[in-house]
Amino acid sequence: MTREQKDNLFVLIKSLSKSEKRQFKLYVGRLGVNEDSKFLMLFNILDKLAVYNEATILKKGIVKKQQLSNLKAHLYKQILISLRLNPSHQDIRIQIREQLDFATILYHKGLYKQSLKILDKAKTLAVNHEEKNVAYEIVELEKIIESQYITRSLNNRADELSIQARDLSRQNVLASKLSNLSLQLYGQFLKTGYVKNEAETKRITDYFNARLPKYDINDLGNREKLWLYKAHLWFSFLTQDFLSCYKYASKWVDLFYDNKNMIVLNPVFFLRGNHYLLEALFYLRQYDKFKEALLRFEEVTQEKWFPIDDNIDGLAFLYIYNNKFNLHFIEGSFNEGLPLIEEVLERLKNYKDRIDEHHVMVFYYKIASMYFGAGENKKCILFLEKIISNKSLQMREDLLCFSRILNLVAHYEAGLDYNLDVLIRSTYKFLIKMEDLYEVQKEFIKFLRRLGDIYPHEVKHEFIKLHKKLKEFENDPYQSRAFLYLDIISWLESKIQTKPIGLIIRNKFQDNLNRK
Repeated sequence: MTREQKDNLFVLIKSLSKSEKRQFKLYVGRLGVNEDSKFLMLFNILDKLAVYNEATILKKGIVKKQQLSNLKAHLYKQILISLRLNPSHQDIRIQIREQLDFATILYHKGLYKQSLKILDKAKTLAVNHEEKNVAYEIVELEKIIESQYITRSLNNRADELSIQARDLSRQNVLASKLSNLSLQLYGQFLKTGYVKNEAETKRITDYFNARLPKYDINDLGNREKLWLYKAHLWFSFLTQDFLSCYKYASKWVDLFYDNKNMIVLNPVFFLRGNHYLLEALFYLRQYDKFKEALLRFEEVTQEKWFPIDDNIDGLAFLYIYNNKFNLHFIEGSFNEGLPLIEEVLERLKNYKDRIDEHHVMVFYYKIASMYFGAGENKKCILFLEKIISNKSLQMREDLLCFSRILNLVAHYEAGLDYNLDVLIRSTYKFLIKMEDLYEVQKEFIKFLRRLGDIYPHEVKHEFIKLHKKLKEFENDPYQSRAFLYLDIISWLESKIQTKPIGLIIRNKFQDNLNRK
């Protein structure tokens, strides 16, 4: 990892837009700070650097080495204050928090009536925008103030605030339990992927049922419903119930499409919900619904009212382009999808500080799959090696597993079989170590190990035998997960029929369309 990525201040400055940099300098000017102020000079130096270099900063003579850390911390804080004042970052949460801060200041000055008036407006705003945690804080402050400022006209105020506090507390506890369950299931999915057998299914089901709090759907607000749908979604993904995934992802997304304000307030959840909806439709091979949902999703993100910042921009790219790859995989239009690769690689450079390594590796797997489908096996191998050689990636065992299997197939297809035995042995050892060896992989590796002993005129017959064997697992709820990452069945059919794999998948796609 480069020094540039390690230095938080440098990364923050490089993330600023031209208008944000201008805003910062205006903010510094309003402070009445001399233009030669050390932290402003440090800002200008870092802004001009292409790569973070401490030696270059020290050479400028503006600060001694032992003082640099404090100066950087001060500059970091001033930039954040400037960003907070920027109108583009003034979302509803910041506005509510700002009103709460104002009310707190008035309370400490003894101006109780003025403080309560601001709190009442802020509370209404918070409740209307499902910001119930801060609404609870506001009620608690109202209770403190009312205990010191009570008039006869407000003699029922104590009961009213107590009821509000109780209801908000109950809703916040429920939302917290649901969000905890959702996060724990998501973490489990990232670590191990889908369940592998009956025992794991039972374990996850018991885990889910034991932690799912009791609720009445009619009493839930949009925030609580969102966390409920997310928890159900991750449980469904883990257990490979993709129909249920589609059901809860649809409910999740409809919360936003039915209320435009929710999209503006929580754009990240809107983006993620759409991604999971598309993922479920991809696994269900619902082409028409997938294409329609992707088009609608992309159109909304391009609306003028749709909120955009660095984080949202990066996530929108991540989810939309992942699913553009998936659209080509459904269609079998691999050659038509090749231009997408250069576009993605170019944009990944721009998002290098905003997209985590795991998601970059997912892109690499999709790029490798696109090249494989297009028959460009050496390019496929190039991107698979980026995943396989990544020693720091600890998540998604399934991604690491199928990268190695596709790597074997790509080497065979490319005619690079001089070290195939070594690759097979290393892959086999890896799968055993990962405890991720299934019947599909076992049969496939057995076949590859026998290849060296098979006469050329017998190879096709062996492909047919393996195809027949693997077809038995195609609808098995646990074994079929192998086909979600690598369409081995279509590859075998391409070898049997001596046709490109892209053509095989495209023909299957057309047959499915014609049957509808």
